[in-house]
Amino acid sequence: MKRLTVLACAVGALVALAADQPGTAGGQQGGDKGWVSLFNGKDLTGWKWHPDSPGKWEVKDGCIVGSGEKASHLFTERNDFENFEYRIEAKINDKGNSGMYFRETFGPGYAPGYEAQINSTHSDIIKTGSLYPGNALKLTKAEKDKMMATTVIKEQLHKPDEWFTQLVIADGNHIQIFVNGKKTVDYIDEKNHFTKGHLAIQGHEAMKAGGKVFPSIVTVRKVEVKELPPTAK
Repeated sequence: MKRLTVLACAVGALVALAADQPGTAGGQQGGDKGWVSLFNGKDLTGWKWHPDSPGKWEVKDGCIVGSGEKASHLFTERNDFENFEYRIEAKINDKGNSGMYFRETFGPGYAPGYEAQINSTHSDIIKTGSLYPGNALKLTKAEKDKMMATTVIKEQLHKPDEWFTQLVIADGNHIQIFVNGKKTVDYIDEKNHFTKGHLAIQGHEAMKAGGKVFPSIVTVRKVEVKELPPTAK
């Protein structure tokens, strides 16, 4: 498994480098028209974490790896992403939990923003492909019940330690999520909670069960964005 991970990450790094010169979270034009690579395959140039929630973020074998036992988010340096397609190729370990945050505010812990969940076997029933009905949305009970019925995926869409692709399309208050090409969410946020912000990768706090600690380890070999026209004022 380790050799396969090294090879997969190395291939992802070569793709990022082949796009042009090293990409950053500020942007590097990719080969797929309109897509910009946010990871250069070598280091975390263009990314940052909050000093109060540093977690453990590193580049190993050409992949971004987030681990540790406390919550931490890896943010793009840019904080003005408005409308876009945001895509990653990633895997999550057994009992791990992560997420793709977007239009997020820079802050410690679980900062305000939307989250496309990443979870295969964590105890949280909300799995990969979901738009998470988190506290930052300040939902009424009726609104949360609606999201639980329409934006939450409870089935396992990929195995732990299995590579998958998740795509978020955020255009105004219209949010769509796709996993391996399959649409899982098509949602209109009537309150338009978050309109602009950072893109981020979540490092979730460790799961504790049966007296044991299970750290979340998310591995990302490709992360990219395609910006869409701004919302008309």
